[in-house]
Amino acid sequence: MAFAIDEINRNSNLLPNVTLGYSLYDNCGALVIGFSAALSMASGQEESFLFDKNCSGNPPVLGIVGDSYSTFTIAASIVLGLYKLPMSDLVQSGAACLAYTEVLPWGTDLSELRRIVGVMKKSTARVVIVFAHEIHTMNVLEEVVKQNVTGLQWMASEAWAASTVLQTPKFMPYLGGTLGIAIRRGEIPGLRDFLLRTRPDCDHNSSSANNMLVHYLEKVNFTTSFGDQVSFDENGDALPIYDVMNWVWLPDGRTKVRTVGVVKELASSDSMKCTSCPEDFWSNPQRNNCVPKKTEFLSYHEPLGICLTTASLLGAVICAVVLGIFIYHRNTPMVRANNSELSFLLLLSLELCFLCSLLFIGRPQLWTCQVRHAAFGISFVLCVSCILVKTMVVLAVFKASKPGGGAILKWFGAAQQRGTVLVLTSIQAAICIAWLVSSSPVPNKNMKYHNDKIVYECVVGSTVGFAVLLGYIGLLAILSFMLAFLARNLPDNFNEARLITFSMLIFCAVWVAFVPAYVNSPGKYADAVEVFAILASGFGLLVALFGPKCFIILLRPERNTKKAIMGRGTTKTEK
Repeated sequence: MAFAIDEINRNSNLLPNVTLGYSLYDNCGALVIGFSAALSMASGQEESFLFDKNCSGNPPVLGIVGDSYSTFTIAASIVLGLYKLPMSDLVQSGAACLAYTEVLPWGTDLSELRRIVGVMKKSTARVVIVFAHEIHTMNVLEEVVKQNVTGLQWMASEAWAASTVLQTPKFMPYLGGTLGIAIRRGEIPGLRDFLLRTRPDCDHNSSSANNMLVHYLEKVNFTTSFGDQVSFDENGDALPIYDVMNWVWLPDGRTKVRTVGVVKELASSDSMKCTSCPEDFWSNPQRNNCVPKKTEFLSYHEPLGICLTTASLLGAVICAVVLGIFIYHRNTPMVRANNSELSFLLLLSLELCFLCSLLFIGRPQLWTCQVRHAAFGISFVLCVSCILVKTMVVLAVFKASKPGGGAILKWFGAAQQRGTVLVLTSIQAAICIAWLVSSSPVPNKNMKYHNDKIVYECVVGSTVGFAVLLGYIGLLAILSFMLAFLARNLPDNFNEARLITFSMLIFCAVWVAFVPAYVNSPGKYADAVEVFAILASGFGLLVALFGPKCFIILLRPERNTKKAIMGRGTTKTEK
């Protein structure tokens, strides 16, 4: 800086009739010393100087050139702004559109460094820009090596862009190809001789007011003797010229730092300015405007949503038709022999299962997020409870047909069946209420999957609540399957146990496959997987339990008689 001021004073074309002066302070690498010196200069409390017979006293301070450490300069400039005193920092920076920002710990906080590197590892961003001293950069790189985070393109600030300390065999497998922004280097004619003859005494003079300095800086525009153009922006900051450095890791293990380009900012350009778009917006392809982000959810208007909606409504219609058939033929032996009241309740619960799947389609709202899982959980528990009680009744009737077994039927009357179904369903209702009260599912705008897209989804709130809901359904389904499996070899007139075994096998297979598919499906596809599981298990139960019965009722009415039903069992026994 001293050499630059001396050159300006020697060149009559730059500042005619004006001589610049300066005071140099050594902050000894400590913020408090540099901060104290800056305040002393701004307040006029520094040592008095005698210029000549016309000027004496403290020299007017027009501006302060900051420390090479931006941290120190920023701290001082905040206070110096109160004095309307311009302060120039050697580090120029522009805004950027970033996936994440982290502040490096001043010391070696290992837990914080692990967390920061973990963020880098999980992020989809592959470019890492580090504005830090080489010491702090080294701390981060030590953790990068430990976690073996590869495939990143590193961008170095001028503080470590040419640091040889980091160019080691340990770090270069990760830093190979690093691009750095370095302060412009070049051969400055006369600098060496100036440094050799420099003495610690300086001359001072000025003839301008502090608050006019920025105004005059805006008008400065000249070309140096080695071809670089010098000018200032509206804030009085020198428009920077940086060298772009590339770290090349050679086959023999050495590292070569090459200058591969130059970055210049022009006064009439905003080429280094990047304005971040609002949260719900994204930049257009030309990168000159913000446009609304696309939204994604399982919609009624897309092919996937249309297919699932159609299947849901079809299942509901089929349930209604089967229910109508059973009501119309409710007095026939086929319907009466299969516990008509539980059959009607089972069909009603299947109807609700098909309809509740519609809550998973469409843009998530607060009420749909809260109701969808509760409706699904209660409907399926009602369904499986009916199947469980039907299975228990089949076993009880078979045992009652044996000598001395009549007493067991008193425990499986109509009232007891209804009560068992009610109790089992009430437990699931209590689970859903506790879940909704403690940590209710809510709609969420997820922006982690895609940068240019907003994924609308329902956050389950409590993962434990969702797991308990599914676990209770699974428990009842497994219990039903086990009882039906034990009763599968009963005589033909009790053969509904075989249908229950097959239906529960389908049900369990669907929901066992659902869990990993749901966990690994992002956004709307998680909802699609859950709807598919509801529909697949619903159709499986409907076809397995009611398909054979409807076949006999509609197409084989001669077999829908008490004699035919009882005769199948007799015939098989006689064989």
